[in-house]
Amino acid sequence: MVEVPKLAEEISELRYSALNHLWMHNRDWVKTGEDGGPDIVVDGDGIKVNDINGKTWIDVNGGYGSVNSGYGRTEIADAARAQMEQIQYFPQGTTTAPLVKLAEKIASLSPGDLQRSWPVSGGSEANETALKIAKSYHKRLGNNGRYKIISRKGSYHGATGGVMWLGGGGSSRSDYEPTVPGMVYAPQPNRYRCEFGGQTDEECAILCAEAAENLILFHGPETVAAFIGEPVSASSLAAVPGDPYWPMIRDICDKYGILLIADEVITGFGRTGKMFASEHWGIVPDIMTVAKGITSSYLPLAATVSTTRISDVFAGEQNLFRQALTFGGHPVCAASALANIEIIESEKLVDNSARTGLYLLNKLKELQENHPIVGDVRGLGLLLGLELVKNRDTKESFTPKSGMSNRLNREFRSNGLILFATDKGISLSPPLCIKRSEVDFIIDGIHKSLGNVEKELSIL
Repeated sequence: MVEVPKLAEEISELRYSALNHLWMHNRDWVKTGEDGGPDIVVDGDGIKVNDINGKTWIDVNGGYGSVNSGYGRTEIADAARAQMEQIQYFPQGTTTAPLVKLAEKIASLSPGDLQRSWPVSGGSEANETALKIAKSYHKRLGNNGRYKIISRKGSYHGATGGVMWLGGGGSSRSDYEPTVPGMVYAPQPNRYRCEFGGQTDEECAILCAEAAENLILFHGPETVAAFIGEPVSASSLAAVPGDPYWPMIRDICDKYGILLIADEVITGFGRTGKMFASEHWGIVPDIMTVAKGITSSYLPLAATVSTTRISDVFAGEQNLFRQALTFGGHPVCAASALANIEIIESEKLVDNSARTGLYLLNKLKELQENHPIVGDVRGLGLLLGLELVKNRDTKESFTPKSGMSNRLNREFRSNGLILFATDKGISLSPPLCIKRSEVDFIIDGIHKSLGNVEKELSIL
């Protein structure tokens, strides 16, 4: 165990070292340096974490929407340690008991006949693997022209070389052009920003599903390998499609022989109030990807799960799906996942996600009534979003020039919240163990923060 610095001078030295040697995700070390260095957390419990200076924070983001069972779960740490003491890895061509048991558990929890798991290390790898399986599946059936992948505009499916191009544009992708061939972008079924002017969730859902079918016909069904989407789009501030959408997409994919991939990296393991978000609409994807909540981020693990119809095509040595990832299926990670899932089930955290998520959603809607910059409130379970606008009537978004997001993030910090705003809005994904009293604390902090920023920007 790394000893935690306690003296002010030691803490300052550690933060300075971070500025010189650590390349943090999506953080500018110049700006971080102006703030005195990054915040360094040392321990946590439930939805709370404590930093190196002794300050307690509420993690409203739940890590990266991934700390499902909460911080401080010694049961998971104990499971990891016990597995390390038994065997920490496996020789080539072998497997381990915890991985076999985990694959069996995933199969028992998954909808329909999603039965076979390909283990990987993270969500990006899981989605990358899903695309590779989809393309190679068609090739094994002799459909060599099927290479195109349809994703929804504004979606995010990972940061690796293939999946980073899913979801369309974005400045973060410009450094890595050219785009991977075969990327096709369908509209996002978000009623608040419906591309076709749909006035209700249902109307927008139908129009967007029909547009996806038109895209398929335009490009030629014989060229399309798969359609991928999050059941609830986290990157679109928890946009929940109207009820007709996913059943229609399922039927369209079946009609044209296209594989349906459900990205449940964020939405899986109780995040939306069901074990998997696809269950809200009663659909079974051909391939499902899971990560994040599978271990509640205690260790990195993910999986690409396929139906038997898909996996059986790869049976036989001549049909092997050829891919190897050193840490995919790591036994210590698998043991941690099993302990984590046991917590989720025994403490009924999926039910709590549904109940407390609805309570949080209603509280956010009350905030909307009192804050003119809140244009829309949406989400399912404990995956929720606030879309922020300069003007509700025009739905005009904020720009970086306004400084709104920086102001809001400063206010969140002052109110003890780990919560990050962008110029588009705020995403909330707290641990599933959250209590109503903690929801009330979060709402109070957001209320104060929004009010102060509105005053600064003279928005009344």
